[in-house]
Amino acid sequence: MERLRIQEPISGGILLSYKCTSECKHCMYACSPRWTDDWISEADLHKVLTQLSGRIRGSPLSNGRIGVNYGLHFTGGEPFLNYDLLVKAIRIAHDVRIPSTFVETNGFWCTDDLGTRAKLTELRHAGLRGILVSVNPFILEQVPFERTERAARIAREIFRENAILYQEFFYTQFKGLDIKRALPFTDYVQRIDLRDLYGNVELLPMGRAAYRLSHLYRRYAARQFFGESCREELTRGWHVHVDNYCNYMTGYCGGISLGDARDISSLCQGIDLAERPILNALVTDLKDLFELGVSEFDYKQREQGYISKCHLCADVREHITHVTDEFQELRPREFYYHLQ
Repeated sequence: MERLRIQEPISGGILLSYKCTSECKHCMYACSPRWTDDWISEADLHKVLTQLSGRIRGSPLSNGRIGVNYGLHFTGGEPFLNYDLLVKAIRIAHDVRIPSTFVETNGFWCTDDLGTRAKLTELRHAGLRGILVSVNPFILEQVPFERTERAARIAREIFRENAILYQEFFYTQFKGLDIKRALPFTDYVQRIDLRDLYGNVELLPMGRAAYRLSHLYRRYAARQFFGESCREELTRGWHVHVDNYCNYMTGYCGGISLGDARDISSLCQGIDLAERPILNALVTDLKDLFELGVSEFDYKQREQGYISKCHLCADVREHITHVTDEFQELRPREFYYHLQ
């Protein structure tokens, strides 16, 4: 078997934890309030950020600007659930000169102007360059929109052009609908033209979306995805993620660890696929993963089919983790218990 060569990381994010205030239907990393309350340690933050220093590239506009696919972001889960750790992470990143840093949040904590402004000001003084406020119908189910509005307004005061609303379309739509509180998704879809939802929400057919939102997609038999691989996603260097267990993840592929992010230099020298059969199958042909699941672990094809290759991949992997813990690349294992 070959050694898998991955690209040097040029942008990405650190999941301080998978624990979140919400359990969004579209979450790629299966975050939830039910996750174990584990947070990345300060020591591991030092090690990972030191490894990323000199590799992460800033925004092409300047190292002081941010962008979704530039620099480094702190995320989760919900990073503001552990505000003290977030401050420490930003200070470390600033000390080791990571460019274009920002934090990603659902704004649940923005309950009043004074407290919101105080926290964002402290983060800016600690070295944070910007903020991304998540805005979509799935977060709206659990975070009152009045808090999202407050987060956006004060973030723009403090970070100006480095305050990103993701997605701006929904922010404008929710204001137009005069929404203030949280709103169930079923109620939301009754108040809009569904073409707006399909045309504007960025729904990647992977992670929890493959299960909770599969009714929005056409489904196919497993053989539809035979011949496809995930090599491009698993070897790319942009928008990588490191979780609180120091798993190095690429391609938004939750539950797949390429190795230990505390030693990125070794990872970039090549990953021995002989030691990672699941990873080897994924970079070769999804048919190999499917057949491994069927022959070795009695996996049964879903009668209703799959919405994407990511759905097929996740479903086989989830089944395998419930049978065995032998594959080191299927980490963190708890991801598979919150996926559906």
